[in-house]
Amino acid sequence: MDKIQIKDIECFSNHGVLKEENVLGQKFLVTADLYVNTRKAGTSDSLEDSVDYAEVAHYINEIMGQRTCKLIESVAEIIATKILIRYKSLLGIKITIKKPWAPIMLPLETVSLSVERMWKKVYVSVGSNIGHREEHIQNAYKAIRNNEKCKNAYMSTIIETEPYGYTEQDDFLNGVICFETIYDPRELLDFLQDVEKQGGRTREIHWGPRTIDLDIIYYDDLIIQEEDLIIPHREAHIRDFVLRPMCDVAPFFKHPVFGKTMTELLAELEDKR
Repeated sequence: MDKIQIKDIECFSNHGVLKEENVLGQKFLVTADLYVNTRKAGTSDSLEDSVDYAEVAHYINEIMGQRTCKLIESVAEIIATKILIRYKSLLGIKITIKKPWAPIMLPLETVSLSVERMWKKVYVSVGSNIGHREEHIQNAYKAIRNNEKCKNAYMSTIIETEPYGYTEQDDFLNGVICFETIYDPRELLDFLQDVEKQGGRTREIHWGPRTIDLDIIYYDDLIIQEEDLIIPHREAHIRDFVLRPMCDVAPFFKHPVFGKTMTELLAELEDKR
């Protein structure tokens, strides 16, 4: 992965836990590692195909002075998020903040903190079987596209399927939405559940009827096994209404656990019928 580094931007800001730090301010040194594909710019020799690091440096200095934070952890998170949102061509960013005058009453050179944030590709299944099903799905898709922490969203062809699990209900419209996000998995889960709530989703019957259903199927190639968050989705490899839309948007994406493509998993499922 290519990288542009802007090293040790001197910023005078009022961040810190102590009152004196907030009032008097102090010097900080900020380094930004910008992860970007430079091949196009290297071939065209055009700034339009790259990232203007002078502009980024001034924007970092501006962000440093916009508000007062107690922790440099908060400052680093704000900078990383704002830079990624403004400069969509970036693949990710690493922000390092050095505090040369940290008040710890010992000789030191600096106290520093580094955070790295990357755009991650995710696949979210979407389904609806109550009311205006297509409208519910389009509203959820719009909410994702309008969220500044998501980018490059596109949706599979929508298919109609019979209900799964609890069968005494109407047929579903199902699809998969693919996008990139800087949410971590839990933040993404919270965001999707909020979209469901805004869409009138209630949870009364397991696998029961719903206006809108959004499930994280894959988050890059991450594997999470926790009580309330399992990625990949535990039944993604055996659900026709997930595999068919996945084959539409990412047929050669490999399941992180089984190491098989979506096309291979769908073929195996159809062979069992």
